[in-house]
Amino acid sequence: MNSPAVQHMRHVKQPPAADRVYTHVKEGVLDRRYEGGTLLTEGELAEAVGVSRTPVREALLRLEAEGLIKLYPKKGALVLPVSAQEIADVVETRQLVEEHAIRKAVPASPRLIARLTELLERQREQAAAGDLAGAAVTDRCFHAEIVRSGGNEILSRLYDQLRDRQLRMGVAVMHAHPDRITKTLAEHREILDALRAGDPEAAVAIVHRHVSWFSNLARGEVR
Repeated sequence: MNSPAVQHMRHVKQPPAADRVYTHVKEGVLDRRYEGGTLLTEGELAEAVGVSRTPVREALLRLEAEGLIKLYPKKGALVLPVSAQEIADVVETRQLVEEHAIRKAVPASPRLIARLTELLERQREQAAAGDLAGAAVTDRCFHAEIVRSGGNEILSRLYDQLRDRQLRMGVAVMHAHPDRITKTLAEHREILDALRAGDPEAAVAIVHRHVSWFSNLARGEVR
């Protein structure tokens, strides 16, 4: 029988109901278990997570504000498909943020270099194992680490929203273009080398080319 202290710890560790629903739906959208065009109902989500409908509504409002779903009263929540325009908008904003961040990251701290080296190795291992979803998440972390290194919390939060939206694009792209992961790894290595060399112009040029690939995909120019 568990002691009151253990039971109390378990109770404290349990996230609020709305947060559990939010995480469940967001992960489902980002890893494409909930594809674009899927209609999610409050009842189904409440049952899946084991909560009442009230926290489900709260979580869905947060997800609608992030642009992942569209709420329809008395019907449910529609998972919004990724459009070419959304990819183009996200890429344009990412370029502004990341090119600013990479320039600011030079000279790079030993901690940043060590962290990026660790993430690059992890992504290489995930790619070799065929874990494309995991590799997409690590890709997100690699870029976010550079943005966070600038110390601007507002920019970091904006960037996290952008990367969340692109994460589901990235998983789809890696499945459609399995050879792209090799090029991604090579470009991440180039970014790391430019940071090590303290060359901001080279780093900016590589980031621009690296991020632009998604924009080319949206226009159907990827070969």
